[in-house]
Amino acid sequence: MTIKPGAFRFNTDSMKLEIFRGSANYEGTASMAGIGTLAAGQWEEIQATSPDIQTGGTRGICVAGYSPGGTYLDEIVYINIATTGNTQDFGLLTVSGRNHVHAALSDRTRGISAGGSKFPGVLTADIEYITIASTGNSIDFGGDLTLARYCPAVAANSTRGVFAGGHSSGAMQNTTIDYITVQSTGFAAQDFGDLTSARRYMMAAFSSPTRGIFGGGGEPAHTTNINFITTSTQGNGAYFGDLGAAGQDTQGSSIASNAIRGINMGGATPVSTNTIEYLTLATLGNAQDFGELTATAGAYASNAASPTRCVRFGQGSPAYTNIIEYVQIMTLGNGIDFGDINTSISSGVTGYSAGLSNGHGGL
Repeated sequence: MTIKPGAFRFNTDSMKLEIFRGSANYEGTASMAGIGTLAAGQWEEIQATSPDIQTGGTRGICVAGYSPGGTYLDEIVYINIATTGNTQDFGLLTVSGRNHVHAALSDRTRGISAGGSKFPGVLTADIEYITIASTGNSIDFGGDLTLARYCPAVAANSTRGVFAGGHSSGAMQNTTIDYITVQSTGFAAQDFGDLTSARRYMMAAFSSPTRGIFGGGGEPAHTTNINFITTSTQGNGAYFGDLGAAGQDTQGSSIASNAIRGINMGGATPVSTNTIEYLTLATLGNAQDFGELTATAGAYASNAASPTRCVRFGQGSPAYTNIIEYVQIMTLGNGIDFGDINTSISSGVTGYSAGLSNGHGGL
């Protein structure tokens, strides 16, 4: 069977209409691409909505985390990334309860929280979800990750969510990559492949509609290595390039990119850094200098992105903060104050949270 670019199909798993898009090197001949794991081309969802229609702009959501004094958080708060200001209340995690060092990803309508270390320090494989355009508590997804773990990195396109690496019981670092279909509740995560090396606490994670990219982390020594996958296929990670410095963070548990650039903000190298770097997602290569964080150098924050901005929520080292900072993705420059995290605990001071949005680069 051959498939030509421009063909349509109805995906009965995601219940969405899709179009077959040829790869960058497609030369006009018929292709088997998009069947099974072949990667010369791929099926992509036809979008019939936008963040502006859903929420009046891209909504950035900060999910749970940890606050000084041993407080595990279950609060979910949100911002409109196009504006500035403090967070507003969204709801609560209800399945994993008080949780941190977990992972979050999303499509246009649904946000996912998965894995983590929940009170009192129990590793979980739980997956739960929220409806981004509304407010309210999370709901059980109905399936779990293939492996209970914390600090996996994430990627997502309009159909799939991918979780890579992390810390599991008996293995401080692992290579596991698994995935879900974001709109298909009731199904457990499936095996995707493996990273090129075992790692956790990845510094950064980015998505375009075709690629997922995971940078840095602990192996257990800090690494500069960046891996990438083709999100709509299955297979192992491949070498993309290197970060400017070896380090780790929890930012890899959130997607921090538009469809063109990925932004890495701060981290632990192991000394806390205020460096901001960027990657061009469609190419292979090393991270480039972007600017610096303005408020404070540090690590263990979370991110959310729109087509124009990337925001950073709080941090957990060397000191916890409630600061939200942002950059304009397609320019170069230093971070700008956005506002503060507001929760019921410790004046919003939050680290080790996870972030998501309905306008990141994979959508």
